Amino acid sequence: MGDAAYQTRLERILGVPLAEGAVRQWPQSGELIRGRGRIAEVESHFVGLSLGVGRRRTLGDTLVVEWSGDYGDGRVYRNVSIAELIDGEAVRVTDYWGEPFTPPAWRHPLAERLDMDESVIWPAAGALAAD
Repeated sequence: MGDAAYQTRLERILGVPLAEGAVRQWPQSGELIRGRGRIAEVESHFVGLSLGVGRRRTLGDTLVVEWSGDYGDGRVYRNVSIAELIDGEAVRVTDYWGEPFTPPAWRHPLAERLDMDESVIWPAAGALAAD
């Protein structure tokens, strides 16, 4: 699986191609990036990013990838990306990393607000239980 076959960083991380209409979800910033072209455009702003892929696990039509990235500030984020696959292409990808943040203004025209359906996937802070 050579990197040259994949045009976006996300495709290199996942090890599979993105569908043209793929969506990428970022719960930490509440954003949804729609379409392979926009995903690539957003990625083009990540200058200085270095990354390494750990494990990839395919579970039926779901792909889970553990990877690490440094955005150039020396802080290494440990990430998990979960991709839903149809015919070998990623159609929906959700990326998780530890720290919530406010998205930068330059991304507003490229992204939509991610509907955070707290009852299904992302429980609200008030729904968290102490261990």
